[in-house]
Amino acid sequence: MKKIVASVLLASCVAGAFAPSAFAQIGRRFPSEKKIVPDPVTGVPLTFLTSTPAGDSKIYQTHHQWTSDGKWLIFRSNRVRGQAMAVNEATGDIVQVTEGGYSGMLCLADHSMNLYFARTPGMVLADASNAPASGGLMVPANTPAGANAPAAAAAGAAGAGGPGGRRGQTVPSQIVRVDLEKLFADSAAGKLKSADAYEHVCGTVPLDFGNVGDVALDPTEEYVYFRVSNREIAAAHLPPDTKAEPTFGPRGMGSGPAGLAKMNLKTGKIDYIVSVPFQIGHVQTNPWVPGEIIFCWETGGKAPQRTWTVMADGTGLRPLYPESDYDWVTHEAVITKDEVAIAMLYLRTPLAGPRAPRPANANQPAAAANGARRGGNNPPVVVPPEQQVVLDRTGMDGHPTGLGIVNLRTREMRIIGQVPIGDPGRSVWHVNGSPDGRWAVADDFQYRLWLIDRNNGEMILLSDNGHKTTAQDHQHPTFNADSTKIEIQSAMLSEDGRSLNICVVPVPKTWLARTYTNKKLE
Repeated sequence: MKKIVASVLLASCVAGAFAPSAFAQIGRRFPSEKKIVPDPVTGVPLTFLTSTPAGDSKIYQTHHQWTSDGKWLIFRSNRVRGQAMAVNEATGDIVQVTEGGYSGMLCLADHSMNLYFARTPGMVLADASNAPASGGLMVPANTPAGANAPAAAAAGAAGAGGPGGRRGQTVPSQIVRVDLEKLFADSAAGKLKSADAYEHVCGTVPLDFGNVGDVALDPTEEYVYFRVSNREIAAAHLPPDTKAEPTFGPRGMGSGPAGLAKMNLKTGKIDYIVSVPFQIGHVQTNPWVPGEIIFCWETGGKAPQRTWTVMADGTGLRPLYPESDYDWVTHEAVITKDEVAIAMLYLRTPLAGPRAPRPANANQPAAAANGARRGGNNPPVVVPPEQQVVLDRTGMDGHPTGLGIVNLRTREMRIIGQVPIGDPGRSVWHVNGSPDGRWAVADDFQYRLWLIDRNNGEMILLSDNGHKTTAQDHQHPTFNADSTKIEIQSAMLSEDGRSLNICVVPVPKTWLARTYTNKKLE
């Protein structure tokens, strides 16, 4: 207890030492960059809500993108180092919505205009355009723009969070709530107050739990759930005689154990949920079912068993889709009350045989970033022969591949679409579905967007997005609440072909007008 209290006091001191300057004030407004540009291949009108190279990236596809009133999209940006932004879809106005920084996921409430996230006081995200789903390289808040981020992270380790705020963390993380309704009103009126008028610390996570950037919000808005990365604590909650899993694949990730915990947002009380023998990632909730959690075995690629589910009281832990070793399952996302979309990657034909050996970490751009966040270079990873055999037989079209939808109740899995045979897009990659159950969506290996009518199986290329295969990240499509449009991140307007912008793609009007004999899908 004394250790936790001391950590909280230290966090307050660090936050004061790195207090944001006036230019980083919450509620600051930026001019509209909104542009509507027809897709050069399909002609679909693409609404770019940002259109400058400002280091933008969307919230990960497992989480809500729009505020509960449907008017604003929240996103990450480098416009102000380490701070999140909102853009009004109608006007294009951009508003800064954090002041003290954030780490990992940005969580929008279902039934209120509240935003929740984790924060490590005194530390901010170094580059929002290069941040993985659950975090990114963290640097001291006073680090100048253009500074060497890995060096800055290492320099800040003693005062705030270890290299990248991820290992050797010395400042406990907080869970913070932002009142967006009040913030937007005051920002529009030009009557902004200090940050504490909008931001509220719901509670502090014990320092021993480690980095908690992978956060998900319960639909009741009573709890947040987060990953426990401290292996000693996670091991103490494992069933007896459970063996921790080793790393899997060429990125040297996936080893465990890890755990899940929850915070009561009214009291700050923390309860432990469950431990598993592997590395946890992509923690998400079911927006329709309180207490239902989906997460993954995170390896940075193929996992022995990717998808998992558990209830918030620790019961019901099981694989979501029990996979064979020839399945390459990835990018799971809850799409309806009873369903989760998954991508089953297609990589090669059976006749192609095993892939040729390649140097450790080859073609793995994330490896360097992971090494930087750990405060050093990633050592070469030697894949054990038995793992290489598994990797060499995954993703072949001798087995089912495509966009799969798993029913949480019946456990049925159906594949509803795949990139056409011979198409250069090759395979679905990141998948999602509409809350009304009518549509599914996926990007492909060529960074293009496909739409599927779940009623009749029709699949169309919705957007080519300028064929920017050099984009800094993938599109990660996500539907809005009324199932009429999809948010992506796109490099179509970027001169360098890499920097991303926030873009909204409509479901075609002819598709929205469709009616079906199955009344459930109308």
